[in-house]
Amino acid sequence: MTKPALLKDLADRRALPAHQQMDPGTVEWIAEHRPATFPAMPPRPRYEPLMLAPDASWFASVEQSDSLHGVRHGARVSLLASVLAHEQGLDGNEAAALCVAAAVHDCRRRDDRTDAGHGQRAARWFAGHAVSVTACFGLRLSADCLLQATTAIALHDVPYEHFTLAQVRAYRRAQQVTDLLKAADCLDRYRLPALRWWPDTARLRTPVPDWLHPLAFDLVVRSERARLDGAGHEAALAQACSMIFPAEPEVRDAKPLG
Repeated sequence: MTKPALLKDLADRRALPAHQQMDPGTVEWIAEHRPATFPAMPPRPRYEPLMLAPDASWFASVEQSDSLHGVRHGARVSLLASVLAHEQGLDGNEAAALCVAAAVHDCRRRDDRTDAGHGQRAARWFAGHAVSVTACFGLRLSADCLLQATTAIALHDVPYEHFTLAQVRAYRRAQQVTDLLKAADCLDRYRLPALRWWPDTARLRTPVPDWLHPLAFDLVVRSERARLDGAGHEAALAQACSMIFPAEPEVRDAKPLG
């Protein structure tokens, strides 16, 4: 029987499928390409970040929930967003809105390719389910915070230079949440099977601490290895966090919407 091609090899051939699930060979390729500039033991935040793990049923398809843009990606981006929010001094309500936006920002993807417009689709979905989603995470957000989260979701996949006039106006009402969501999403790009797709902070409008890059890298490798070893989404994420953070993050697992 012919072995399935690795995502890494398919990326090299520019032949990636619509739905892309991690494989052991690609995880090991990522681990082997840990940037030489990263310290062996990077500093870790001493506070307790928040990680929100979206429910698999919130995704457009079963294939997407376990893909490179699925549950684990959303949860990792929410954790990285929580760290960035703390570093930027975001208040509690806006930080919570940012983490919720991060958890669900890719939930309406149809595939793991560029999928133009998936941010707007996710924003529309979130606008219709915002109260239920936040309740699933044990959070209550103001109408303004929900609007900022929705706006950030809608804009997360649009390059700044491609904003329309309407998008520029929306961005101004949710600038910091949008900037931090884009930054957190960027940091989780170490999961992608080609170096050319790894984080490029020149595209961002908010500073990212240098020490956060190796943390994001380790979070990808450890959580993806744990998932491939048979752990569920939440268990894989919790296992990765327990190996990385001195104070283990608070992990909130969502349930299907009622």
